[in-house]
Amino acid sequence: MSGPETYELFAIRYGSVAGRLRRDNFIIAPDHPADPHDGPMPLDYFVWAIVNENRTIVVDTGFEYSEAEKRGRKITRLPRDGLEIIGINADTVEDVIITHLHYDHAGTLDDFPAARFHLQESEMNYATGKHMCHAPFGHAYAADHVCTMVRRVFDGRVVFHDGDREVAPGISVHWIGGHTAGVQCVRVLTKRGWVVLASDASHFYENMEGIAPFPIVYSAADMVQGYSKMRDLADSSKHIIPGHDPLVMQRYPVAQSGQQDVIRLDVAPKD
Repeated sequence: MSGPETYELFAIRYGSVAGRLRRDNFIIAPDHPADPHDGPMPLDYFVWAIVNENRTIVVDTGFEYSEAEKRGRKITRLPRDGLEIIGINADTVEDVIITHLHYDHAGTLDDFPAARFHLQESEMNYATGKHMCHAPFGHAYAADHVCTMVRRVFDGRVVFHDGDREVAPGISVHWIGGHTAGVQCVRVLTKRGWVVLASDASHFYENMEGIAPFPIVYSAADMVQGYSKMRDLADSSKHIIPGHDPLVMQRYPVAQSGQQDVIRLDVAPKD
């Protein structure tokens, strides 16, 4: 078996929600000196790209303008257009890791016509099973997105994983659970070491650092256990990238001058 390879790692912001409050982002909000509950705490939407000379793997596919309108969200570009900024053509991407099937992570699947989609089997079971009869579990899923993924199964284009699995040398997926029954994080070897893309295993730095779970949750116990697992997978806490935190954009450098929505995660964060 070949040894691990190293990769460049990018985050592409394609939208944001400005009107959220701290109380919206925690089951029990950690104390905050200014305002423990009602202070603003916006949320960003990202997809990610893992790139070296041998392969390009995209992590998550975001959502489209029609879904944004349904949910009162604002996106600034389609994820495929964000990928084009760093020279990635969605039409030719061969592997896409879907961390989970929520609307903001598993839309625009048709924009990746050549891709195989890597998904935890437990996530597909959850998104098509009995829990979707109940709004607390189902409201963050878009039925059209889930149905599209089912069609990709029948097309032979879904790779199911059960737990932890290497996707390519230096890239692996790891079941976390908690936020959904099958959410997975992605571990990537970069020039600064092992980086973990938490996705919604930790929406914000503060969810994990304060042991304060996000309120959209299947199992709070699994979510908290997931924080420990991600710490074990990453080289340090600074190597864990939360899924929606605007602080990520402040801590990491832009990939290209003049493109403020694309940043490099394979370099050390700013002090």
